[in-house]
Amino acid sequence: MVSVNLGQSNVATELRGELPQGASYELSQEFYFEAAHTLERDYETESSRRIHGHTYSACITIKGVPHPNNGMIVDLASLREEVGRIRELLDHRLLDDVDTLGPATLENLCAYIHRQFKAREIIKKVSVWREKSGDRCSLNFEI
Repeated sequence: MVSVNLGQSNVATELRGELPQGASYELSQEFYFEAAHTLERDYETESSRRIHGHTYSACITIKGVPHPNNGMIVDLASLREEVGRIRELLDHRLLDDVDTLGPATLENLCAYIHRQFKAREIIKKVSVWREKSGDRCSLNFEI
């Protein structure tokens, strides 16, 4: 068994919600959407050119320090509302017709979700993946 001395001052500081210098929290909200698209590419060209669909999963991760009055980086209800608004732009859509998306690649979906998020300055990462195929892309930001 390993014994670690946490020190009373560190425990007391953490209980009051204060963070050590340079520390922050990351808060994530996942969602999914069903969408169809076509894609021009060099591999699997025939099947990619036909309209086909996927179940996409996505995750928006924000980073910050909790507000001293409410103890939250952002209220989860407002985060879920914003994620729901973005989901509505993609869910049950032909992605080829979504303005400013470009070709429906995982990379472009990450960038599109980032652009649609109202408070982009707090985004640490946007990920989009397709569970069945094992494909995943993440767009990371230094904040």
